[in-house]
Amino acid sequence: MVFLCYDRCSTCKKAKKFLDERGAAYTVRPIKEENPSKEEIILWQKESGLSMNRFFNTSGQAYREMGLKDRLPNMSDEEKAELLSTDGMLVKRPILIGEGFVLVGFKEAEWTEKIG
Repeated sequence: MVFLCYDRCSTCKKAKKFLDERGAAYTVRPIKEENPSKEEIILWQKESGLSMNRFFNTSGQAYREMGLKDRLPNMSDEEKAELLSTDGMLVKRPILIGEGFVLVGFKEAEWTEKIG
């Protein structure tokens, strides 16, 4: 599995602890330094079944500064993926990518279902 996270994010720390307590094997990918590409975001969106909007870190400073709450409704999924690929801090985290699943954000029940 690949675990995309930001080391100063408290939710990411909780998710990492969750994985470690279960002995899950994963590779850490720092989302700020190794921002997802447009192609990755499009693929993950399809695999997750979530709307493209769910991939945005709506509580982040960059999201607010760019006025994305008002801009997103007028953008295509392609444009949203392009925007997300420009800055890892715009992307909701953590993201866990495993065999046949993509989890966005940390919801313990959801993660327990996939990890055990």
